[in-house]
Amino acid sequence: MLKIGLLGCGRIGQVHARSIGQIEGAVVTAVSDAFAAPAEALAARTKATVMTSEELIASADVDAVVIGTPTDTHYDLIHLAAAAGKAIFCEKPVDMSADRIRDCIAVVEKADVPFMTAFNRRFDPNFANVQARIEQGEIGEVEIVTIQSRDPSPPPVSYIKSSGGLFRDMMIHDLDMARFLLGEEPVSVYAVGSALVDAAIGEAGDVDTAAVTLTTARGKICQISNSRRATYGYDQRLEVHGSKGMLRAENMLENTVEVATDNGFRKAPAQHFFLERYEAAYRAEMTYFVKQIQAGKTHKPNITDGLRAQLLADAATRSLETGTPIRL
Repeated sequence: MLKIGLLGCGRIGQVHARSIGQIEGAVVTAVSDAFAAPAEALAARTKATVMTSEELIASADVDAVVIGTPTDTHYDLIHLAAAAGKAIFCEKPVDMSADRIRDCIAVVEKADVPFMTAFNRRFDPNFANVQARIEQGEIGEVEIVTIQSRDPSPPPVSYIKSSGGLFRDMMIHDLDMARFLLGEEPVSVYAVGSALVDAAIGEAGDVDTAAVTLTTARGKICQISNSRRATYGYDQRLEVHGSKGMLRAENMLENTVEVATDNGFRKAPAQHFFLERYEAAYRAEMTYFVKQIQAGKTHKPNITDGLRAQLLADAATRSLETGTPIRL
């Protein structure tokens, strides 16, 4: 039985607790949060013990930690967990600083502990199916990847100010997905962006509407578009064009029913929130984390994948600031 400690009992911690509760061979034994109420509520639900973060990491009753705390706490928690010999599952981004992520890589490698960066979209059943079929050669050589990611509405400006910017906060998932589907590293990043949804976001120094073009050394191209507004629901689509054909993953709707009347054809709305859209992905990534530890195998995406996505987000930010492509 793999004994897991949850660091962070907010929205994402609760998601991971539900997933662990459905995995045979894993159990939540301890929880920790900066606030007592969410920790106590999650402990009651999981029959776990409430501890401080230091107590949890040092506990003999914890084999692995799930880090779902604010990003600025990840660095210290990773160092503590690695020193304690715990397996680590860490939400993205690993840190806002690429240099600090490199520090984390060094301590994780020195301690030789399992580490997984939680890019959950790799585990979405549809996106994972696309990537598997690319690897099988179904559409030949990948030439162009197109990723669309749009949120129903923007987060509060107070969040925007501490988020690190759209590229590091929102698009980082898509930047990792680009690497996942391209199968090789981008060497050039060009970004454009505007504040079209909320002027206050622009005043806070960020954008809410953006597009990025990535190019690999062999000339493969990925185009990513992001918006913090989609009036029709949570919009997540991708397409991969290759030398022998094309693979496409469409939006997830509330149901698959279509009605036709004299007014035309109508389908259900898109799912409206990322937790329902990626429920299966969250469960699959946690199952993978547990099973890889139990089998003594390495994890992918790992901490280096977290660094590479962060470097792409940093490059996109610099490209927007300078108006020029950034070479990597």
